[in-house]
Amino acid sequence: MFEMTLEVVYLAAIVAIGVSIMALCYFMQSAIPDTPADERTYMDPLPGGLKLIWPLVLMCSVLIEMLYSNAYLDKVEKKLQHTGVSYTLTAEQFIALRYVSALICVFLTLLVLFSLKNVNDIWLFVVLATVGGYMFPTVWLSDTRKRREMQVIRALPIYLDFTTMAVEAGLNLTGAMQQALNKGPKGALRNEFSIVMRDMRSGVTRAEALKRMDARLRVDDITRFVNAMIQAEKMGSSMAKTLRIQSEQRRTERFQRAEKKAMEAPVKLVFPLIVFIFPVTFMVLGFPIAMKFMSM
Repeated sequence: MFEMTLEVVYLAAIVAIGVSIMALCYFMQSAIPDTPADERTYMDPLPGGLKLIWPLVLMCSVLIEMLYSNAYLDKVEKKLQHTGVSYTLTAEQFIALRYVSALICVFLTLLVLFSLKNVNDIWLFVVLATVGGYMFPTVWLSDTRKRREMQVIRALPIYLDFTTMAVEAGLNLTGAMQQALNKGPKGALRNEFSIVMRDMRSGVTRAEALKRMDARLRVDDITRFVNAMIQAEKMGSSMAKTLRIQSEQRRTERFQRAEKKAMEAPVKLVFPLIVFIFPVTFMVLGFPIAMKFMSM
């Protein structure tokens, strides 16, 4: 009776997968004529893993654009801008990526379960796979934001040093920022400074361009730097002196963060030492003693 029930569950799962694939093919067929061309001239290259499923993401993005409101898409777009992923994919493509990721996880889970056989609670695994696949792009987005923040924090003192030296050499702040942009290391901060320079060339004031960069990054070090530059410009203070103070402060804070992480390392090592290393050490030392007592 149990085997018969299990076979019925497998049959129902296979039918459900077939219906889902047919429905997906139907919607994809209606979306294919309107699928936009993948124009990436002014965008960052795709990661290697994303290239494999990118055609499916593009087809799903057409359906996402029809199903979701513009207000929700704008909200997602702002979230992508804060993480720097907006240079890689749009809001529609990100939402489509979540659905494609959920579909792939469900397919792989069912494939593993059918190969194992005699697995109970198959629907529980399917639900967990669906939720996990749908949430995976969001976790990836959060991890990308953290890495981007660390990259900006590490590169900021270098750009401030270049800008300070250029201002002290006689250049104005705009020319100094351009020199720092040309000489500074590649990364997220360089992209943001290039956007600032582009905004300034298009007629935006320097203070407004810096505020826009602060709104995109939402990093405390950038906020303090922008506020100091705007305040110095309003009060007529020396830009070179302000930049030198900001550069020294950012470098000191970076050194303090490094010291903090170095002091936290022994505390973080306590758990793996107690759980993994100490028991194995005691087993290696105690095994010959235990065998000696047992042989007596």
